[in-house]
Amino acid sequence: MGNDSLTITDNRTGKTYELPLKHGNIRAMDLRQIKSDEKDFGVMSYDPAFLNTAACESRITYIDGDVGILRYRGYPIEQLAEKSTYLESAYLLLYGELPNPQQLSTFTARIAKHTFIHENMKKFMEGFRYDAHPMSMLVSSIAALSTFYPDAGNVADPEVRELMAIRLIAKMPTLAAYAYRHTNGLPFVYPDNELDYTANFMNMLWKMAEPKYQANPVLARALDILFILHADHEQNCSTSTMRVIGSAQADPFLSMAGAAASLSGPLHGGANEEVLRMIDEIGTTDHIPSFIESVKKGERKLMGFGHRIYKNYDPRAYMVKQTADSVFGVTGRNSKVDIAREIEKIALNDEYFVKRKLYPNVDFYSGIIYEAMGFRPEMFTVLFAIPRTAGWLSHWEEQCKDRDTKISRPRQVYLGPDQRDI
Repeated sequence: MGNDSLTITDNRTGKTYELPLKHGNIRAMDLRQIKSDEKDFGVMSYDPAFLNTAACESRITYIDGDVGILRYRGYPIEQLAEKSTYLESAYLLLYGELPNPQQLSTFTARIAKHTFIHENMKKFMEGFRYDAHPMSMLVSSIAALSTFYPDAGNVADPEVRELMAIRLIAKMPTLAAYAYRHTNGLPFVYPDNELDYTANFMNMLWKMAEPKYQANPVLARALDILFILHADHEQNCSTSTMRVIGSAQADPFLSMAGAAASLSGPLHGGANEEVLRMIDEIGTTDHIPSFIESVKKGERKLMGFGHRIYKNYDPRAYMVKQTADSVFGVTGRNSKVDIAREIEKIALNDEYFVKRKLYPNVDFYSGIIYEAMGFRPEMFTVLFAIPRTAGWLSHWEEQCKDRDTKISRPRQVYLGPDQRDI
């Protein structure tokens, strides 16, 4: 096999095995041949939380956390946030290339065609308690959509898969806005397809008695940038959930409901809400030094800092920080940003955090922006789920085309009792 292999010696038996490398990695199944005797199951890799296990090959998103790189299909996230729209980035994720003007026009028109939801879905959402959590409403509603599109189960048909992807990207803002209106005791607002994607979402959120809702262009663009930044992030918890459920050939609505449920956890999509709670607890900039000391003693956590992938400044955090200034120019300055920036200033110059490579991540400032726009913290994860739809569906589609795809079925290391008789 030459240099493209690993040689492993089993010290239990003295046998030597040569395992081929593909793209610098070994296949876990190649370890199975390493046995202490013929009855042995074979060696497995033990990897809780899949910290060093590649479950798929992908051509969608590239991350180098050591130097702070994030690219969609090869394009740096900074360039996409500056020069594209969310729908352009969604097209890129789904189809592999940025659209030309005609492709974008067709794609936008197809999205607009499917923004409405069935009237029965309104009744379904009206059935939730007045104080139901918006994310729970969203997860349930995504799953409920499956009942309206029975053809979605034909996941072997590429045309069906494409149509369902269009439907989900189109309907997610509508479901999210209806969840928001329900929790605020407001009547639902129908989509206005003369507006662009984010402006239409804002219309469904905030339109009252005016004949035509006019979205503030600065806020609409800021929301669009946030959508681009959150569109995909490789094999994270929710994307992996999408792939695992999809591997059973569940339809995309049900698969995505599971992905959204995964996103709802405070360690995943709910992190920016935790940042705001932390800032509220700190209260004023005068209290920051004592809070930082308590973090260093292990008494508290510094939310919004550090990331499992990034050991450098999260490139999305730069863009969110810049976007915050434009938002505050419209909404007025949120005093919490002063606390946030002082925390960042201290942490980036403190040896404790520098040594541990703890830098601000995308969650550190995004919650402050959302709050300035008028969202309560319980809506933050919903706002995350809307753009991540494109990423989830891109990975789902990629998996459907992958000949290596099999139903997910991890192994375990059994440590329980041997056979016991009653």
